[in-house]
Amino acid sequence: MSEHTMRAVTLSGFGGPEVLTVGRVARPEPLPTEVLVRVHAAGINPVDWKTRAGQGMAGLQRLPLILGWDVSGVVEEVGFGVTTLAPGDEVYAMPWFPRPAGGYAEYVTAPSRQFARKPASIGHAEAAALPLAALTAWHALVDTAGVRAGQRVLVHAAAGGVGHLAVQMARHLGAEVVATARESRHAWLEELGADETIDYTRQRFEEATGGVDVVIDLIGGLDATDVRSVAVTRPGGLVVSVPGGVSPALAAAAGRAGVRTSPLLVEPDGAALTAIAGLVDSGAVRVAVEHVFALEQAAEAHRRGETNRTRGKLVLDVAG
Repeated sequence: MSEHTMRAVTLSGFGGPEVLTVGRVARPEPLPTEVLVRVHAAGINPVDWKTRAGQGMAGLQRLPLILGWDVSGVVEEVGFGVTTLAPGDEVYAMPWFPRPAGGYAEYVTAPSRQFARKPASIGHAEAAALPLAALTAWHALVDTAGVRAGQRVLVHAAAGGVGHLAVQMARHLGAEVVATARESRHAWLEELGADETIDYTRQRFEEATGGVDVVIDLIGGLDATDVRSVAVTRPGGLVVSVPGGVSPALAAAAGRAGVRTSPLLVEPDGAALTAIAGLVDSGAVRVAVEHVFALEQAAEAHRRGETNRTRGKLVLDVAG
């Protein structure tokens, strides 16, 4: 095949998983300050299938589109001015988000400082599962909430991609961690560092816990989880609402209770990825990959992800 083309999963119109097709497209070329990375694996996130369906970040994309923001691979070429990376370096990143990054493809280009050297202790599939989820957890816990030792942190949807990493990071920061998840996930979450687990299908979490300093809300308005979180948060505490931001209902409830709120949208952050790689290599954080799909199975991977029953992450094997 021509060195100027590459395999990629594309969609020419928004819709169901069946709109994802594998074909050959033009290979990107790095501009000054950018690197060309040969992708070995691409992580799959809920924003991927939401965007594919015409929701999520669809309004910021142009068709035809190559989905995917999480990548792990090897630097193939560097543009003029790049000083931090060199060909042959193993890297991982969440480039360009929320602009299109084209992660479901054999090559991506992006500014070099959006990348970081991948954790040395794990392979590309695990590394590709990290960036968006780990950066979301890091930005929420470290940059937004400033979690410190002795605080109580409640993580909703704790068994998911962001959630299981947030549990571990909060524990690493010295917090007491409360996690909501189905009972079948409780033992695993306790292994990851959860001090208290609540089965949200059997018990209202506000009846089971309280005195929380920080809530990492990864559910939002579904079943009014965001608003109900105010009831367990101490005055002066913080609810970080990730999906959809701070709704008027949440803002009103928080205002009455003297609770702070903050929206969060993850950003590319090579420096934070370097710190996260250190946590992974030290054993403080580990990422769970439930299943690795071939690139040609992207539609199947989306169908599985949309069940919202994944433990950890799903990944595409691009190099295989």
